[in-house]
Amino acid sequence: MKIKRALLSVSDKTGIVEFARNLHILGVEIISTGGTMKAIKDAGVPVTYVSEVTGFPEIMDGRVKTLNPYIHGGILAIRDNPAHQTAMMEHGISGIDLVAVNLYPFRQTVAKPDVTLEDAVENIDIGGPAMIRAAAKNFHYVTVIVNPARYEEAIAQLTADGEVAFNNRMALAQEAFSHTAGYDAYISRYLSGQLGQGLFPETVHLVYEKTQNLRYGENPHQAAAFYREQYYSGPGVANAKQLHGKELSYNNIVDVEAAYALAAEFEQPAAAIIKHTNPCGTGIGETLSAAYQQAYQADTVSAYGGIVGLNREVDKATAQLISQIFVEVIIAPGFTQEALAILTQKKNIRLLATELPEPDTARLDAKAISGGILFQQADMTTAPRGAMKVVTKRQPTDAEWKQLLFAWKVVKHVKSNAIVIANDNKTLGVGAGQMNRVGAAGIALAQAGEQSKGAVLASDAFFPFADTVAAAAKAGITAIIQPGGSVNDEDSIKAADEQGIAMIFTGMRHFKH
Repeated sequence: MKIKRALLSVSDKTGIVEFARNLHILGVEIISTGGTMKAIKDAGVPVTYVSEVTGFPEIMDGRVKTLNPYIHGGILAIRDNPAHQTAMMEHGISGIDLVAVNLYPFRQTVAKPDVTLEDAVENIDIGGPAMIRAAAKNFHYVTVIVNPARYEEAIAQLTADGEVAFNNRMALAQEAFSHTAGYDAYISRYLSGQLGQGLFPETVHLVYEKTQNLRYGENPHQAAAFYREQYYSGPGVANAKQLHGKELSYNNIVDVEAAYALAAEFEQPAAAIIKHTNPCGTGIGETLSAAYQQAYQADTVSAYGGIVGLNREVDKATAQLISQIFVEVIIAPGFTQEALAILTQKKNIRLLATELPEPDTARLDAKAISGGILFQQADMTTAPRGAMKVVTKRQPTDAEWKQLLFAWKVVKHVKSNAIVIANDNKTLGVGAGQMNRVGAAGIALAQAGEQSKGAVLASDAFFPFADTVAAAAKAGITAIIQPGGSVNDEDSIKAADEQGIAMIFTGMRHFKH
């Protein structure tokens, strides 16, 4: 369809003047409103005020300006429908062939700390979505543009062919409906918060935009893609900047999230090496390089091909250590130029930079099921030491307390059933994803071997029986941290007392399925 007449009305004025100028050069008549019209007119581009088309002024502080048959009739008319053409002639309605509209900045408004409900409501766009939806519905005849990034492409097509191709008009219509759907979803989310519906409103609208298609999912026969939450701009894996390396895989991204979350648990320099979402090695130290060395020494076999998460900018010393083995990905708050010079010599390593997250108890985790989805509040907290209770006769030493708190942070990030053995600020053994807790303990203790003597043990959930305590005592464990809460807690406490083991109940479990 040849474009003869366009309506431009945008809140985001990026590129709109140049777009209008190019439309004018192509002989397109331009209609516009308010601030958009002023910007176009001030640039010397001929433009018709929408009130001249409707014969009615903008009223009610601009709430009503385009909700008019002269506008919507011009957009919605089916060009080859004789009845529609007759109606247009009878009522003096001219067709509108291109609509470039984006919406009031509702999201930006409600993000302000001092925003009032009244301010938020005034930034709910009505005429904009109506025009967008009308134009998108009539994509057989009308081109709709909601994204300023599309202006250049549209002008190129109009210049070359005199029209925007049908498939492109349909693609622009799809983008337009996604735009209004996301806008309404954000308004719904805001109002549910105002109503005190909390984390779990009656209806949830998810709005994500595709970042990239992935080569495949967990396995080569599974298709996959990576999506980013549309309006989230904070730190995190989805917004990490890739500084080097080939495209991330599905499994890379899942493991990177695990590494990022675990490294962020610690205030002191920390390193986590992840394989299949479980930490094979975690360490803390006075420096980042010392922390990485601790994590690597925890399991030098499993570290090969791992994902490394760090909570400090990567420096030269740390980069030199990491470069000695093959790792898939490093995620950290940043990299010094010296570190980059070392690490980028490895062609296949991926380097990701993002700031550490703030604890966010409003974040939701999701898990898809057949025909539905489960949401839960993300497990962003750990029990503070002051809330923990020593339940045995023997109190932990100060050194044991330090290792217990370290192990407790790590075990939170291990698949259940989970057991972690730790000492000297590093993990020594990790038992992950077992069907029973004593089995997980057996794996962790076997991995730690002789290093279990004098070490501590952390469990993500309570001991159903005293058998885990017995296994720990036999291996030489001196202190245990676990949530407590079993009907058989007294049996475990008694067994610990008999072996001289100090045991802490946290009162908080960390199942991870």
